[in-house]
Amino acid sequence: MFAVIMAGGKGSRFWPRSRERRPKHLLDIQGERTIIRETVDRIRPLVPPERTLIVTGRSHAAELIRQLPEIPEENILIEPVGRNTAPCIGLAALHIQKRVSDAVMLVLPSDHRIDDEITFRRILIAAGRAASEGEALVTIGIRPTGPETGYGYIEQGDLYSTCEGEKIYTVRSIREKPPLDQAKRFLQQGGFSWNSGMFVWKASTVLEAIRCFLPELHVGLARIGEALGTEREDEIVGEVYSAQKAVSIDYGVMEKAENVLVVPGDFGWSDLGSWDALWEVSEKDENGNAVRGSFIGIDAGDSLVHCPGKLVALVGVRDLLVVETDDALLICRRGRSQEIRKVVETLEKSNRKEYL
Repeated sequence: MFAVIMAGGKGSRFWPRSRERRPKHLLDIQGERTIIRETVDRIRPLVPPERTLIVTGRSHAAELIRQLPEIPEENILIEPVGRNTAPCIGLAALHIQKRVSDAVMLVLPSDHRIDDEITFRRILIAAGRAASEGEALVTIGIRPTGPETGYGYIEQGDLYSTCEGEKIYTVRSIREKPPLDQAKRFLQQGGFSWNSGMFVWKASTVLEAIRCFLPELHVGLARIGEALGTEREDEIVGEVYSAQKAVSIDYGVMEKAENVLVVPGDFGWSDLGSWDALWEVSEKDENGNAVRGSFIGIDAGDSLVHCPGKLVALVGVRDLLVVETDDALLICRRGRSQEIRKVVETLEKSNRKEYL
């Protein structure tokens, strides 16, 4: 078994801590370890460093090598430009297939939080066995805790098998992020999971699926495959990526394929997609405040304070996100952290690169 960790993106929703050169997964948002460090450590009992591949951008490679010295440098795969998850996964599958033709690969985002790591690994083992025994594309579902509109949904079909005590189902459909009324209907109906963006399959299986549903990408990957290990590898990867349209593996493959299975799981999962999400999963004081740093609250509650470098005092306020760095201060109403990306867009338009 191999693991592929997707470590791209700018993480604009975690501004001002997250910047272009240090996106969210390179930061210690939650504790002493960075998020990418936690992700690698979490799968270490299943996949050793020499079979762990990380796909990232050129500007982040050096920091990843510094943070993860046990990962061989040749396992840090560089994307010349970001083109979403389908090209990323295809590139990694080529490298894995070159090493072991029928290897199973776990595909994991770099920036998730998982509380119950034992259950998580048991589900990965079950998914890996299902993937190794056939030509299935296996996705990890999350049992919903509410009518969340920020995630896609997976509709499970019939029971396919049971492995490691975990039930594996066929998939009837994969739905885009729904409006609230539809999300409520999904929960009432039952049999739906949140789409976690975590997958398990053989490298050969996902490459065949790309051939069927993303033929232009398949042609480009074939060129890269021929160039792997040659002097022209970087040149060909650059040419292929520059010609590709950005497409997610969900939209490009999973929504169209019929050989899809899902393993629903409940292991304390969060995609840590925003400061709001961090407040949700953080420990809080008796007034609902999640604090990192020195803090005094007077009639203040239900807020996140992430200011390790200075004392913060809140008086008579609630539902705030307060985040400080050396050069910027963010104050945002809790519940509106998705709009922080508009701050980043404004900085980009005004060419204030020192804050990006």
